[in-house]
Amino acid sequence: MFSPALAFAFLAAVAAWSGSSAAAQDGNWWEGINSFGSPDYSGKRASLERTPPRKDDLNDLRPNDIPWRSDEMLRAMEDAIARYESIVNKGGWPIIPGNRMLRPGDDDERVGALRRRLMVSGELARSSSYNDYSFDSVVEQAVVRFQENNGLRTNGRVDQPTLAALNITAEERLSQLKLNHGRILELVQQAPEERYVLVNVPAFQLEAVERYQTVLRHRVIVGRNGRETPSLKAMIKNLNFFPFWRVPDSVAQLDVFPRLVKEPDYLAKEHIRVLSGDFNGPEIDPISIDWSQANAKVVKLKQDPGPQNALGLVRIDMQNEHGVYMHDTPMKPLFEQRARAFSAGCVRVQDVFQLVEWLAKYEPGWENPGQVQAVLDMGQALDVQLSRPVPVYFAYITAWAEPDGRISFRPDIYSRDGSAAMGEVIDPDAPPPPAQGLAP
Repeated sequence: MFSPALAFAFLAAVAAWSGSSAAAQDGNWWEGINSFGSPDYSGKRASLERTPPRKDDLNDLRPNDIPWRSDEMLRAMEDAIARYESIVNKGGWPIIPGNRMLRPGDDDERVGALRRRLMVSGELARSSSYNDYSFDSVVEQAVVRFQENNGLRTNGRVDQPTLAALNITAEERLSQLKLNHGRILELVQQAPEERYVLVNVPAFQLEAVERYQTVLRHRVIVGRNGRETPSLKAMIKNLNFFPFWRVPDSVAQLDVFPRLVKEPDYLAKEHIRVLSGDFNGPEIDPISIDWSQANAKVVKLKQDPGPQNALGLVRIDMQNEHGVYMHDTPMKPLFEQRARAFSAGCVRVQDVFQLVEWLAKYEPGWENPGQVQAVLDMGQALDVQLSRPVPVYFAYITAWAEPDGRISFRPDIYSRDGSAAMGEVIDPDAPPPPAQGLAP
């Protein structure tokens, strides 16, 4: 049951929304917007008994071969912008009041506002009842679709992150679509390339494109706040198998040296050597160093190759002013988390050897599948210089559309979209982030 204050807030929110001139003219105005409520989702009414939350199926890679950087994407974005302009002109969608979770089996006045909200944005079919206060299986399925479209855990419940995303206004979403249309247009206006890699940082995924079609998609881990992965264009020129890791000065000074004050044996556990002057300098005894006073411009750290190496078993070299690159990682369970901003700025790639095989396939001796595995089986360091370097883009795209009409949004993890409401939402039920360590 509502408290009197919450009931008043609910009635005020619904009245403010439905009282707008456009909404008052036609309470079901969303039915007239092309493609809304389609396909016609249907399902049996739930028993309204409380059920455990759904398992979060991590299915966050885009479903087709159309690249972000494409005319098809621009056209889909333009259609999405037109749809959202119609939504805004008709009065937007209702705000769902309160902050208590809504879940399957609830019978709550706010479910009516939730139904209207999902009908407007298209996750709930227009044939559904919007005056029903029961959170049944049809509403649960619509919430799951909304969560998929917004990069949230697909538990079917209106938890705090889902409620925050639902209550971002239609005007803010329209502005986000327009901003990202501009970002994609800037990418499309670059000179065309037959092969390239694009990392969409806030979507935590990478696509490899060949002859204007996406041939590979990979989940990635990107930079955390304060160590953001930059937007850039570079060229992939080398593949380094079994690399040493030359710990960047910033990581050494900010992360490793303070840790060594508390854990002097950390270097031995991680197979890290201490060098004097530069990465080719003489090795020195770490016991002789006061780590609370160490200077990363003088004391260098280099990690030996192997399974413990922060770069994993391969590094994808792409020279750039930011000193970032892509690589393998020994911390593979992190790819199973939905939000993956954990690194110090570099990009870790899931199933990276598939990408490496694609990057190298036009090099002499690398034409046939299996060469990457053969190198790994040998266990010896090898540097492959690409005779045909591959362009790579690190992009920041927080909203896009698919040709089938589906529109996706992602949290603005680095606060570049201009609205605090679209920033990263803390999910209290998500797995804890990893302890900050060496990994770049």
